Amino acid sequence: MPKGLHHVAYRCADADATIDFYTRLVGMPFAHALFNDRVPSTQELSPHLHIFFEMEDGSYLAFFELPLAPPQSMDPNTPDWVQHLALEVADDEALLSTKARLEGAGVEVVGPTDHGFCKSIYFFDPSGHRMELSVRHDSPEAIERFRAEAPAVLAQWHERKQRGWAN
Repeated sequence: MPKGLHHVAYRCADADATIDFYTRLVGMPFAHALFNDRVPSTQELSPHLHIFFEMEDGSYLAFFELPLAPPQSMDPNTPDWVQHLALEVADDEALLSTKARLEGAGVEVVGPTDHGFCKSIYFFDPSGHRMELSVRHDSPEAIERFRAEAPAVLAQWHERKQRGWAN
């Protein structure tokens, strides 16, 4: 079993805009940057800048700027609300203050949306990645109940798929 998240990486259109957005508006420290002409794992020629933003638990959100690659595009067959990254914030106050900071900078924010077990806001970063910030509203008992119920929910999903979507 993995110990935790080291980092998740996305592509960015412009490193400077990404750094400004995540440090000034989301409040994440710009923690590391490196560039290479070749991909370290494959040695493929692909000049890139790799930037990292630190989270409180020591994990990172990272981005690559790839100046020689074709422009990025999102999957046209997947709705934009599906592909997103959810980051946890400390409390409702942090969620609402970040929402206000984003909106003050002209970023459209959806929410807060109350999911029962968490409350979230949603927005797009400068590269078009959908982001979610969430504050937990669950308990250890609820988390255990969710884990216990997961197989039954999956079985219901399979049954629903077999019946079809017109029902």
